[in-house]
Amino acid sequence: MSNTKYSIGVDLGGTNIRVALLSEDGVIQKVRKEPTEANLGPGHVIYKMKRMIEEVMSGQNVIGIGIGSPGPLNPYTGVILDPPNLPGWKDIPLKALLEENFCIPVIVENDANAAALAEAHQGAGKGHSSVVYITWSTGIGAGLVFNGKVFQGAFGNAGEIGNTVLRSSDGSSVGVLEKLASGTAIGIQGKELLGLEENNAGAVFQLAASGNQQAKTIIDDAVKYVAMAVANLTLTLNPSVIVIGGGVMLGNPTLLHELTDIAKTYLYESMQNQLLIKTAELEDEAGLIGAGLLPFN
Repeated sequence: MSNTKYSIGVDLGGTNIRVALLSEDGVIQKVRKEPTEANLGPGHVIYKMKRMIEEVMSGQNVIGIGIGSPGPLNPYTGVILDPPNLPGWKDIPLKALLEENFCIPVIVENDANAAALAEAHQGAGKGHSSVVYITWSTGIGAGLVFNGKVFQGAFGNAGEIGNTVLRSSDGSSVGVLEKLASGTAIGIQGKELLGLEENNAGAVFQLAASGNQQAKTIIDDAVKYVAMAVANLTLTLNPSVIVIGGGVMLGNPTLLHELTDIAKTYLYESMQNQLLIKTAELEDEAGLIGAGLLPFN
């Protein structure tokens, strides 16, 4: 067995599981990907995860296993509480189960926090002491990394911005961010207001690009609400950089300029030039790399 230290990173998603062997600098050496088959229950998924870990760690000096998982979860105990896209996962002691099997430390972390760690160390947040990572996709969440470490909060729930309450500037609507601006919310509005057959945010963006004014209003409203969230995070945490990833942002990178301009309008004038927002650089690899960095972090 080599003296070189490696970790195992696990990206546990509702659709796929990815397991990778990573070096100490976060470089993926080997990776496996299989469907999660979450509908078959936690026992089936955990058995598959163990097999995949065994395949990639064979013969290597692995110091620990990091897992990025959908929340809610308790990162201190490693218990998966009740994630909506993992049916039947109620109070599953994933950390304990894997430590018993592999006899090495296991760290379980919210998937947004894992992605934030990767972007802070290797991506758009590299070189910054305080990084807020926002994932803008089917849902909306955030991860916070200060001085290279994930900030989890007293009970592990820091960064759950999708459930923050916002009011439009004219007071006409009140709601939580995720239900106002996520890819799912955009798709629902497209179906209800534009008569689209499916809940498809991509189709709304296509109509907006072709000049459909109603579709453009849906997108503009979503950008406005995310800009509000960015401003609130800036006023609360004053980070050196905010990194935005996820399918909505990465699929429509031209939104960045508009979002930045709107966010500045909610800030003190003295803070406006300090605001730095960047698009994520690691794309789909962020969660996997971040999970692999956890044992070294």
